[in-house]
Amino acid sequence: MNPAISLSGPDVGQAEIDAVVAVLRTPQLSLGPRLPEFEQSFCERLGVRHAVAVNSGTSALHLAWRAMGIGRGDEVITTPFSFIASSNSILFEGATPVFVDIEPDTWQIDARRIEAAITPRTRAILPVDVFGSIPDMDRINAIAARHKLRVLEDSCEALGATYRGRPAGTLAEAGVFGFYPNKQITTGEGGMIVTNDDGIARLTRSLRNQGRDPDAGWLQHARLGFNFRLHELSCALGLAQMRRLDEILARRRQVAQWYVERLSDEPRVSFQRVPPDVGMSWFVMVVRLSDDYTQADRDALLEGLRRAGVGCSNYFTPIHLQPFYQRDHGCRAGDHPVTEALASRTVALPFHNGLSEGQVDQVVRTFRSLL
Repeated sequence: MNPAISLSGPDVGQAEIDAVVAVLRTPQLSLGPRLPEFEQSFCERLGVRHAVAVNSGTSALHLAWRAMGIGRGDEVITTPFSFIASSNSILFEGATPVFVDIEPDTWQIDARRIEAAITPRTRAILPVDVFGSIPDMDRINAIAARHKLRVLEDSCEALGATYRGRPAGTLAEAGVFGFYPNKQITTGEGGMIVTNDDGIARLTRSLRNQGRDPDAGWLQHARLGFNFRLHELSCALGLAQMRRLDEILARRRQVAQWYVERLSDEPRVSFQRVPPDVGMSWFVMVVRLSDDYTQADRDALLEGLRRAGVGCSNYFTPIHLQPFYQRDHGCRAGDHPVTEALASRTVALPFHNGLSEGQVDQVVRTFRSLL
């Protein structure tokens, strides 16, 4: 049964519908003109030389690692508090994710812990812009420079965020975005690699299209590649969304503000701390229950919200506690206590542009009644 107030939903209107229908009236449903137009919209928005559209944020991460030369035997330092795709993308290339615990208030990778995790096999760092905020990228990049490490920024949740005035996704050698329907913009499924590195751009364009070089024939394959193309329907949808991006982000800020106004005086919950040099791009509305609550208490609260017709979830299960990470990679409970303490107490409340102020009131009343 679907909840009366859904957890998430895309902001899609007539402009997006018209854009997709226009493509359907053409004979070119893939590798047409909407692809470079969508990519160019990211170049212009972010001020980067290259944007490479692919079929998911996961594919974007995967191709970026391949283009950056990360492979078997290498280690990549990253956060255990993220969607599983960030670490899985490292495994796809035969490398090993090495987890570093998070800061208890920002919920971002704790940059102060990174150097202790570096070994002779460490080749890269993968910071994740969790929930639309951004970790301490200047410190992370300085560490990487000292140890000659690559840096890939996972901005799949952070389109529109800024760090010291610079856009998310542009704070490392390459950045990636995702366009699942709960993201700031959606293409149904899709992702984007952004970079100023000509080599990364050239190789990822080839890899997404079965290893073809851009100037080669259709049946000429320079390298092993993938079918990670983003078709014209998705590109048209994404381009229409990018034209509305400021409007979409403003609406998300308004919904977030309604929640903050109604819950900031509630001592039993806290919000993710956003550093003063970060401009937040709201992805989800996740609050943390106080330490008085156990995971069982949190789970009971989630069940109560669902019974009341309010969409909700925990966010995230720590990656190192996922079954196959424990079974195949030796991860154990207790490895990253800050992440575990947070993850056992998170509650994701309904968050999307379709919410009215009255619905937020209803969600908050129900939530408070269950605390």
